[in-house]
Amino acid sequence: MSYSFKRFLFTGVLVAFIVSFAAAAPAAPQIKLASVSWTGVTIKTALAEAVLESLGYEAENTVLAVPFVYAAMSTGSADVFLGNWMPSMASIADKFFKNGTVIQYVANMPGAKYTLAVPTYCAEGGLKDFKDIAKFGDKLDYKIFGIEAGNDGNLIIRDMIEKDMFGLGKFELVPSSEVAMLAEVQSRVKRDQWIVFLGWAPHSMNERIDMTYLTGSTNETFGPNDGTATVWTNIRKGFAEEQPNVAKLLKNMTFPVSMMNQIMTTVYKDKSLSHVKAGLQWVKAHPESYKGWLEGVTTVDGKPGVPAFEAYLESKL
Repeated sequence: MSYSFKRFLFTGVLVAFIVSFAAAAPAAPQIKLASVSWTGVTIKTALAEAVLESLGYEAENTVLAVPFVYAAMSTGSADVFLGNWMPSMASIADKFFKNGTVIQYVANMPGAKYTLAVPTYCAEGGLKDFKDIAKFGDKLDYKIFGIEAGNDGNLIIRDMIEKDMFGLGKFELVPSSEVAMLAEVQSRVKRDQWIVFLGWAPHSMNERIDMTYLTGSTNETFGPNDGTATVWTNIRKGFAEEQPNVAKLLKNMTFPVSMMNQIMTTVYKDKSLSHVKAGLQWVKAHPESYKGWLEGVTTVDGKPGVPAFEAYLESKL
């Protein structure tokens, strides 16, 4: 047998071994995240994705409109959603909670806010409450500005208009996107023009715009307590039983409003900074946050989670 033939045979065997070994190696468990294109939810989802990857999971994030998030969760096309704002999403999410296909798993951010807002000069001019909006229809061009079509906030506004709640029957909902809506608000603020828009906290808009949240929200609109909200982590039916380690992580992952405000303001000030990098910089500066998240959580192969994530942080920052 010639030397060249032996080398060829050896190479072929080696390649076959590598291929068979790779085929036999178990794939990393895949976790399918769903999110919506709001800054806060984007940051939280990016952080969850980073932590999961540091533990050896393959994390995949798909951005959808809210109704499609719940359709995906209910059919098993998505596993986790970190942006369930309640009570405003109740009209979309409650039926999935009731039929058991989606689990309202843990409150990841209490003390949030989601309701209608105006520039403060409008409030000073008398537009302070939902019932005041119709009085200033001419100044407002009979428009209320929302975000993406199908969003729960838009649905609430549309319902208010269609039912002529607070005398809003003549008004028009202007759907847009978070970025485009806030650009419109800032443009009008520069010209002292009046506008009513969807506002929420945490968000850097609270730092960038001198704004006032309207009072007067009801159970039929953005909920009592003037739009005070709780944001929940949702998981699909059966996920906690299939992935108990990830379920433990998700139960631990909370995001205080102050934390999110700081990260979002950083992202706004430094346009070159990605959402995930801004989030990772914040958690690195506040190690108590990720140590709490990873308490009792391991890597895919059973090793402690904290060292794995700290090594990941060092590699990314």
